[in-house]
Amino acid sequence: MLATLKVRDLVLIEDVELDFSAGLNVLTGETGAGKSILLDALGLAAGARAGARSSVRPGAQQGSTVAIFDLIATHPARALISENGIPSEGEILLRRTIAADGRTRAFVNDEPVGVALLRDLGTVLVEIHGQADDRGLFDVATHRKLLDAFGGHEALTQQTAMLFERFQRAREHAESLRRAAEAAAADLEYLRHTVDELGALAPEAGEEEKLAAERALLMNAGRIAEELSAAVELIGGDRGAESSLAAALKRLSRMNDEARQACVAANAGLEQAFALAEEARCELQALLSRLELDSGELEKKEERLFALRAAARKHAVAVEALPGVLQEAQARLEAVADAGDALRRADADAAAAQTLFLDCARRLSSARRNAANAFEAAVAEELAPLKLGHAKFRVALEPLPEESAGGTGLERIAFEVATVEGAAFGPLAKIASGGELARFSLALKVALSEASPPAALVFDEVDRGVGGAVADAVGERLQRLAKSTQVLLVTHAPQVAARAERHFRITRKRERTQVELLDPGERGEEIARMLSGAAITEEARAAARRLLVEAQTTPKKLRKRA
Repeated sequence: MLATLKVRDLVLIEDVELDFSAGLNVLTGETGAGKSILLDALGLAAGARAGARSSVRPGAQQGSTVAIFDLIATHPARALISENGIPSEGEILLRRTIAADGRTRAFVNDEPVGVALLRDLGTVLVEIHGQADDRGLFDVATHRKLLDAFGGHEALTQQTAMLFERFQRAREHAESLRRAAEAAAADLEYLRHTVDELGALAPEAGEEEKLAAERALLMNAGRIAEELSAAVELIGGDRGAESSLAAALKRLSRMNDEARQACVAANAGLEQAFALAEEARCELQALLSRLELDSGELEKKEERLFALRAAARKHAVAVEALPGVLQEAQARLEAVADAGDALRRADADAAAAQTLFLDCARRLSSARRNAANAFEAAVAEELAPLKLGHAKFRVALEPLPEESAGGTGLERIAFEVATVEGAAFGPLAKIASGGELARFSLALKVALSEASPPAALVFDEVDRGVGGAVADAVGERLQRLAKSTQVLLVTHAPQVAARAERHFRITRKRERTQVELLDPGERGEEIARMLSGAAITEEARAAARRLLVEAQTTPKKLRKRA
């Protein structure tokens, strides 16, 4: 609930503080005393646009308004504050300052914030119904949630939204597969040609480097062969290394045992050198044989190398990447072959998900029609006692094409009213005017009292232009509404003021607005003033006492009725 409102240096207000209670809180006073200014200050703190009645008091440099809320731990405002990185424990403090030039600043728990966040918080904390209200109940965007809350089928709305999201994902998956299949089908001939071409070429990893080295070798085969032959002759010729090493080993073998024993290490070294020389000669001879084996080998190597490089240029990749290009093309061809089955399965899944969604959405539509009928009847019961018996209220359910339906269901929902017999229905804020608008909001809030989310409700002269039994009916409904949520209102009706749990008198002295919290005795005098005017008579005082007594008995009647 709204615990405290502090206003400083706004319009006629120098410095006032109001501590509210749960239930019904009223503000009374003469016209022009500044009652509506206080409500405007509350709206300013809750993110409303600064208007003419929110200007800085003459002579002051800056005005400010602070609204302090005492909320339960699970109130949605706390989650909204936490999401924006602001501590949300304890009381919630909304503050707005306005400079003399009209610029404003916003704060939440003394943390500077944008006005948009302040407005979002204000929406869930306080609902203000004034003479030209176009928010809250009169905002079409809220009507669907209000009807669903009234009907008590929030679980069905959540299931509908969940099934629509599932259908949406299935449909997007099928569309993704269809686009992929269409793109692959468009490239089918190219893919087949690529697979045939590269499959025949059969590129291997590292092949280019290997071919380049072999080509370089073959291009110099003649000169290399000469060098190899010379090297073979030096190693294995009559006077080559092998012959010399063999001769050395032969001489050592002729020595006596003592000499051979002394030369064991040298003999081993010579044997190893002979073996290595023989191995080297064999390798050189093998390489020489390869160079002399096929005179057309160079041409084959070059043709292969050039073919690989031409394919790489064609596919705009390095030769090393050609095996990957082949694998990718083969995979895409296989995907095209499998796409038909996968797409059929995806389409079937999407159709099944759509069926589940539409079945649930139709159940929700049926529940909404029933709730709309009940809500219309509940509002109709409230209109006549509030001097709105000539008006008609309806819940307009505009069906949507199934292809346009979404997670919120199969219809658009709007509350509409016709205030003149035979007139067309239209939006509440456009058709109703003045006091009618405030009384319509009261009728709607009473009908929604068990369904509407908890908030502080503010009414500015909801009893404007009515008196007697109608004012009494207004007061009774406000008192009933205040049993489920805090209500604040500006009133000139003594029948309404008598039902308050906390009563503030607003006066204007020396061009300054002042606020007094009235005790029981002072309340009687104020209600008597409201009944009789400037000269308070004993008859007015007696009538005031009767109103206060009757107001105390009404809650008991309301409890019995409930």
